[in-house]
Amino acid sequence: MNHDLRIPLVLCLVALAAGAQLPYVVVDTGQALCYDNARRIAEPLPGQPFFGQDGQYRGPQPSYRAGADGIVADLNTGLQWVSAGKGKLRWEDAVKGAAACRAGGHGDWRLPSIKELYSLILFSGTDPDPRSATGGTPFIDTRFFPFLYGRAEDGDRIIDSQFATATLCRDPLMNGMKAMFGVNFADGRIKGYPVEARGPRVKTYYVFYVRGNPAYGRNEFVDNGDGTVTDRATGLMWLKGDSGTHRAGPRKDGALDWEQALAWAEGLDYAGHADWRLPNAKELQSIVDYARSPGTTRTAAIDPVFLCSEIRNEGGQPDWPYYWTGTTHAGPRGGTAAVYLSFGRALGYMPDRRTGDKQLLDVHGAGAQRSDPKTGDPADYAGGRGPQGDVVRILNHVRCVRSAK
Repeated sequence: MNHDLRIPLVLCLVALAAGAQLPYVVVDTGQALCYDNARRIAEPLPGQPFFGQDGQYRGPQPSYRAGADGIVADLNTGLQWVSAGKGKLRWEDAVKGAAACRAGGHGDWRLPSIKELYSLILFSGTDPDPRSATGGTPFIDTRFFPFLYGRAEDGDRIIDSQFATATLCRDPLMNGMKAMFGVNFADGRIKGYPVEARGPRVKTYYVFYVRGNPAYGRNEFVDNGDGTVTDRATGLMWLKGDSGTHRAGPRKDGALDWEQALAWAEGLDYAGHADWRLPNAKELQSIVDYARSPGTTRTAAIDPVFLCSEIRNEGGQPDWPYYWTGTTHAGPRGGTAAVYLSFGRALGYMPDRRTGDKQLLDVHGAGAQRSDPKTGDPADYAGGRGPQGDVVRILNHVRCVRSAK
């Protein structure tokens, strides 16, 4: 089937036509390929396994214009971008640098919010092996935005290409660390990173400054009274509940592997609509409320207009789930993992510096974006995985989306 002639594209074209009027345009992820639990596959048809993933839907395509003054205009979002330079900065210097920036003769540059910066991510990228000496494909359009992988001569891993934002984590991370949410365009994740010195080495970040469209990232939710919520800012309609709270949920606890999540979303017929689907990574991130967290508001990181399943996490605490997206997180092992957003604590098993024993900690904060294996047994990952021992659940929750247009 021709990728550009799918039935879902009709809905997307309508959204594109209205996109100029939307204050918060969610730009497409750029993922055009389809995957099963590991391999790249031909595009699945309705009713087949793995139908409904990110690569089968197209939203507003990334579109930029570069000026002679080094400023890049995003033609979808109304945001303008400029690099703070090739080197890395401490977070406090990045904040000060925004106020001092006069690129293009403008004095209103700012350090971007996490939603502004995440608008630039592309899931045509591939996650490199952190032990590798060479990268893969970055998660950003390098034709317009300068990008460097971490360099060993600087004491960095190849994946140390984190970009700073002004969005602070509401809860302290890793035993009291004050942190901000940053985007890693080397490995395609949102994580919490320190904003203050911890130990002899001060963490530094790459920096873009932004200006324009002050409404970007601000939701305008309307409860439709029928179990759905419309965001007038993005033009997306959401289920008010999730796979655990919705009366037509697939199972009592709402936890599904990736293939099951795709099938439930695609098969849902609710509130007079049969075109529900699994959101892509950028769509789901658009409804994260970074002002809310388990530690400060005792809620999920989402507006209270939504219903959110409560769970007991791996440490026995009351918590909120990870939610699947239809976006594959491609890497060295192919398409074995899919992207999720944590609406509760983004947990990991970190070794105690004194004893070496692993501690279960909130390592990246509510609103982090990571990835899980699409299938398998969570017990095989009892100690987590990755540099911060990310908790692996595999069975995650779902909140379906459709175009309100």
